[in-house]
Amino acid sequence: MRIAVVGSLNMDLTVTTERLPNKGETLLGQSLHTIPGGKGANQACAIGRLGGDVTMFGCVGDDDFGHQLIQSLQDNGVHTSPIRCISGIPTGIALITVGESDNTIIVVPGANHQVDETYLRTVQDELLTFDLVLLQLEIPMATVAAVCQLCHEHDIDVLLNPAPAQPLPERVLRQIRYLTPNEHEAALLLPDNGSMEERVQQMPGRLIITLGAEGSLAADHDGRLIRTPAAPARVVDTTGAGDTYNGAFAYATAIGLPLREALRFASTAASISTEQLGAQGGMPTRTQV
Repeated sequence: MRIAVVGSLNMDLTVTTERLPNKGETLLGQSLHTIPGGKGANQACAIGRLGGDVTMFGCVGDDDFGHQLIQSLQDNGVHTSPIRCISGIPTGIALITVGESDNTIIVVPGANHQVDETYLRTVQDELLTFDLVLLQLEIPMATVAAVCQLCHEHDIDVLLNPAPAQPLPERVLRQIRYLTPNEHEAALLLPDNGSMEERVQQMPGRLIITLGAEGSLAADHDGRLIRTPAAPARVVDTTGAGDTYNGAFAYATAIGLPLREALRFASTAASISTEQLGAQGGMPTRTQV
């Protein structure tokens, strides 16, 4: 099964420190790292590391960061021919502070805003050759909606990771195959659907709520709850753990694992990914999972 990821590519500028600063506080950092990232690129990288057939769709600036991001994806087994280098607009960046086994992140989208409907028209024919499409919300919502509509019309499954959190058109929710919010995103997207357990039971086999160190929650097609614990890990950096989860779940689905096993596979991969610095640094191979 061939997987496409339509989404963001960022260069992560990551500072490590003993703890996260309080508002208005200045701290001395321990180190600065320049690490490939972006939710779309991270998810594509996770699939590539696992051995999946994956292609990245997106935009970068025609600059050093952009060229480094493309090379990094290629080094991890990701096909990159649909990525466009845009002159005059910088590659997206994320400013990340890591401390106390947690992080804060500020994203400057840059060229990711060029993943628009004009771009989509140029890659539409190629996109329609894939079996599964992954989306996130670091590209324009209009593009996300257009991809969902296009895939719906051509019977292509869509996995939407609704991050960063923002409201979704009702049509998009109806058209996607899988929705993978975290607890905060689920509360924003489905505010009137009761408890987490009730939410997943109302979307059986489609809604997967990730719970960080607590694992994930879903319901099978009969409405029975599936609680999947996170695997034990020596946590260094949680950046990109959610992206690893989404990429690993997509890969597990692509190779035909049943829902319960796919959820366990994704949780294990995400836990392993936290044991090294950087969104992509700890992403595991199939053998490691």
